[in-house]
Amino acid sequence: MVGRAFLADHFSQQLDLASLQMAARLEPGNADYQYRIGRYLLQTQDSSEAAKQFLKSAVALNSHNASYWFELFRAYQRLASTDQQKDALQHAIAADPSTPDVAWDAANLYWSLGETDKALQEFRVVLENDPYLPPAALDRCWRIKPDVNALLRDVVPRRADTYSTFLDFLISRNEPAAAASVWKQIVQIQQPVEMRYVFNYVRYLIERQEVGQAHQAWQQAASLCDLLGYQPSPENLVVNGDFSQPVLNAGFDWRYEKLSDVSLALDPTESHSGHRSLSIIFDSRGIEDAGIRQLVPVEPNAEYEFSAYFKSEGLEGAGGPRFLLQDQFTATNYFASKELKDADFWKEVSGTFNTGPDPKLLVLRIQRVPAGNAIRGKLWIDGVRLVQVGPAQEQPAEVGQ
Repeated sequence: MVGRAFLADHFSQQLDLASLQMAARLEPGNADYQYRIGRYLLQTQDSSEAAKQFLKSAVALNSHNASYWFELFRAYQRLASTDQQKDALQHAIAADPSTPDVAWDAANLYWSLGETDKALQEFRVVLENDPYLPPAALDRCWRIKPDVNALLRDVVPRRADTYSTFLDFLISRNEPAAAASVWKQIVQIQQPVEMRYVFNYVRYLIERQEVGQAHQAWQQAASLCDLLGYQPSPENLVVNGDFSQPVLNAGFDWRYEKLSDVSLALDPTESHSGHRSLSIIFDSRGIEDAGIRQLVPVEPNAEYEFSAYFKSEGLEGAGGPRFLLQDQFTATNYFASKELKDADFWKEVSGTFNTGPDPKLLVLRIQRVPAGNAIRGKLWIDGVRLVQVGPAQEQPAEVGQ
């Protein structure tokens, strides 16, 4: 018996039909050998009828292996035996109802048969149990039924990780209404969410100029992914204005870009209002911007007050850097500070400005004036602050009006 089993195993490892048949003769009760012959006939010789017989023997010997049933399904598929296909597929699912690989194959096979409801049911099993297949599964679900409410109700598991993947998929498909529905569900279930999904959604909304919705999503995410320290307040609309928090480089926190001739760093050795400041080292033959900025939602027809502290060391070059607040979408300038130079101790810059009827989002940045001129030296900034102080002040009417 041992020798027969050893020889059967040896022959079953060979890649020719004769060896597989020898293994099956030595061990006729081994379902796997029957399965291997059936698969060989189906894949290499296209002998669907002969393959079917061996695969039926395999499932008769072991009905609990989903792979056997799937291969039998494929044999029936080639033989155009629709009823037998469905029966084999149902047996495969019954043999292994929760394994995502089985569910994935079953879902795609049901889809090929036009059984879309059953396909979606199996895709749900994939979404519930597999960490890698959800993006592909959600793509197929959307192609089968592009109805976000139906998918949220019947297919997509009520979990933040799956919802987040679905949100990213809908953003990639530029489906803003559907993405908003998924975001609403994310907020409702109050489960932790990875920051990258929030950043991606906020960026998408800003690109669409949906500033109010983007700002609301940022506030809603405060309790979902540890963003409580990055929320604006009536006392300061600038997020992380004292640089006490790590810079996220996303959302409504500071954003930066790496420039070859500008170095940005959080400096714990110099500060005015907190325990560190932002240091900017210039070594440039000509720049227009220091490479750090923040997006700030504002109200139209309102008056704002801006203030910040700065300190400099060895700044050389015509003119100097300055704070600039301008419209993110139209580049309309609303406020420009005096030049940030000639200060070996902390100095304040401040001023007020009015928004017009259209602004929704301002960008706060550090502009080099005049642009393109060489600049060298070091600058620190701290205590950056913006507050709304009231409705816009009416300008005096000209004589004769």
